[in-house]
Amino acid sequence: MSDQKLITEYLDSLWLEKGLSPHSRESYGRDLQQFSHWLESESKTLLSVESTNVQTYLAIRLQKKISSRSTARFLSCMRGFYRYCLRENLLQENPISLIDNPKLPASIPKTLSEADVESLLNAPDLEDPIGLRDKTMLELLYACGLRVTELVELTVPQVNLRQNVIRVMGKGSKERLIPMGDEAAMWLNRYLREARPILLGHQPNEVLFPSSRAQMMTRQTFWHRIKHWASAAAIQKPLSPHTLRHAFATHLLNHGADLRVVQLLLGHSDLSTTQIYTHVARARMKEQHAAHHPRG
Repeated sequence: MSDQKLITEYLDSLWLEKGLSPHSRESYGRDLQQFSHWLESESKTLLSVESTNVQTYLAIRLQKKISSRSTARFLSCMRGFYRYCLRENLLQENPISLIDNPKLPASIPKTLSEADVESLLNAPDLEDPIGLRDKTMLELLYACGLRVTELVELTVPQVNLRQNVIRVMGKGSKERLIPMGDEAAMWLNRYLREARPILLGHQPNEVLFPSSRAQMMTRQTFWHRIKHWASAAAIQKPLSPHTLRHAFATHLLNHGADLRVVQLLLGHSDLSTTQIYTHVARARMKEQHAAHHPRG
């Protein structure tokens, strides 16, 4: 079987069996394609590879200064792939069974202060339908701690404005209900009345936040919108697509929210993933103590 056919079948299995998102499948596919392309130069295939080949490839990644986090993701992808190959009786031995993940440094998410968030939320032009749409998206992103992909893929049936909750389909097709708060609900109501019909050209469509072409917006497009409004708000801090999600979690913890509640709201399957935000909250407390305590 060719590597290309094998990769396609594996990615299909990830969708059928695990409901993996298109974004995650693209990422896995990219890692497998790059590894397969390198193996060609070694006269090897994904099914004839040996442990020494994998170790050589990892050494090359190290020389290229590819991050340990990226390499850990690559190895995670390979482990899943070769488990699949063993299950399908395409291999007798796992070529990466004895290879350990690189040690990862503790990564504390970059976040925004509450004042920064306020400036960002106030930046869009509310007289413009696109500005009102962006304002509502930013409010919802911050109020609910959504992933950008979850936000742009929202449909009208996922929103319950009577109870002020939204139903989100997260990673691994895991569903969760998230309260949106009165402020976000108010902006969403206004957007649905004043801007969405204009953006859709008064045509029927279930997409909650359509693009200027009346289609579902891509995560990249909305990420450009965030950067545009951050620039308008004169926010100089580095941003990422998860910036408001990080701010959501950090600000909740700063105001006394329970860690497990934050875990549920974020849709984390493992509490340890959420615990990273406690470091941010502790750092914020130290800053406040130093700034305001008479002996700080």
